[in-house]
Amino acid sequence: MTQTSTTEVTDGKKVRKIAAASMAGTALEYYDFSIYGLAAALVFPSLFFPESSAFVGILASFGTLAIGYFARPVGAIVFGHFGDKIGRKPVLVITLVIMGVASTLIGLLPTYASVGAWAAVALVGLRLVQGIAFGGEWGGAILMAFEYAKPERRGFFASIPQVGPAVGTLLGNAVFLSVTLLPDEDFNTWGWRVPFVLSAVLVALGLVVRLKIAESPEFAVVKQEGTEVKVPIVVVLKDHLKPVLLVCGGFLGYGAFSIIALTYLVGYARNEQGVSSSVTLTAILATCVVQIPVIMLGGHFSDKYGRRLIMTIGPLAAIVAIFALFWSVNTGNPWWIVTGYIVGMGVLFTSAYGAQPALFADSFQPSIRYTGMSLGYQMSNVIGSGLMPLVATLLLKGTGTSYSIAVAIALTLVISMVCLLKLVRISTNLSATVNTQNTTSAAQPAS
Repeated sequence: MTQTSTTEVTDGKKVRKIAAASMAGTALEYYDFSIYGLAAALVFPSLFFPESSAFVGILASFGTLAIGYFARPVGAIVFGHFGDKIGRKPVLVITLVIMGVASTLIGLLPTYASVGAWAAVALVGLRLVQGIAFGGEWGGAILMAFEYAKPERRGFFASIPQVGPAVGTLLGNAVFLSVTLLPDEDFNTWGWRVPFVLSAVLVALGLVVRLKIAESPEFAVVKQEGTEVKVPIVVVLKDHLKPVLLVCGGFLGYGAFSIIALTYLVGYARNEQGVSSSVTLTAILATCVVQIPVIMLGGHFSDKYGRRLIMTIGPLAAIVAIFALFWSVNTGNPWWIVTGYIVGMGVLFTSAYGAQPALFADSFQPSIRYTGMSLGYQMSNVIGSGLMPLVATLLLKGTGTSYSIAVAIALTLVISMVCLLKLVRISTNLSATVNTQNTTSAAQPAS
């Protein structure tokens, strides 16, 4: 083996290690968010809001879920600032610890029966902490993998941390499924707490992996050249607001689809269709297994065939998927529900999901990339993921048909497609400008 090929193999192993470490942290974050969403759908209304009617209790429970999403942009700004100033790695370690501690404490909270309204206050407070930590986590995880990879492989490697949501949701639902098999009294008393307390173990494992990785080489160049931005958020809002808004719109439909499929439909299937929660949780487990290779294939195909093709096909496939998913749940048939989840969410919805992180990162310069892409992505989660369960609850009550929810999500996916295609143009122009500048700099003789 030649020296060049040996170096390429070593670099390839290093990038894979970095991507795996990024994915491990993202998986933990989504594990925490998935178990919270399931608890909000299944037990929080009765345990923390028992004095309300069933409808108001569900609204209040999903309201606490939404609070975490509203806190995310705060985390994006705060941790994005430090990620663009001191580095990606230290921020990833800090956010991992904060998220895990908050989730563990939720599992130890007293309920309304013990301390009254203070239980809900504590739940909201910890949910805010979760949201702030998550707001800073995702962008750094993506950038570590993205900035280590070669330009022609960035779509694939940036998709690996994006596997984290599937892995985290898979793990969260597996743990939650096991405790739902307990007798109702045990589940409502202590069973629901188990998934949250296990976060402490996962944090320890995640830290072992993340503390071993080095800083992003692209950010190291920014530090070396002294081109850090003093206040990244100011520069982002002043000069790069358009790509921030396009990232927000680009993920809007995907956030809305995901939260409805993973949390709202679990409660809907049980309460409206009489389907056991174990059926929908099993369907979600199977879906997550399918999503893992599909996400990475989406990233790979975006490298091979270009981002534009993937960003055109993906949202259209997701629109078909949301109607198929609601139809399958409305049949009340467990086999159709599992099939609808696997095909609809596992394949169709996920087809462009893995290609999005590289596109988002490519739309910003390295010095403000952490703040820019994180802010856009987390703003999208506020609108799409944070509000959609509340919107869905109101739509179902107002129209009497769950397909009104599917229509609402389809409209957000149309917005996403338009925004994603505009981002492709911005990222292409930015890459061309950077390449021209690099060529010009290389051609200039040294002074």
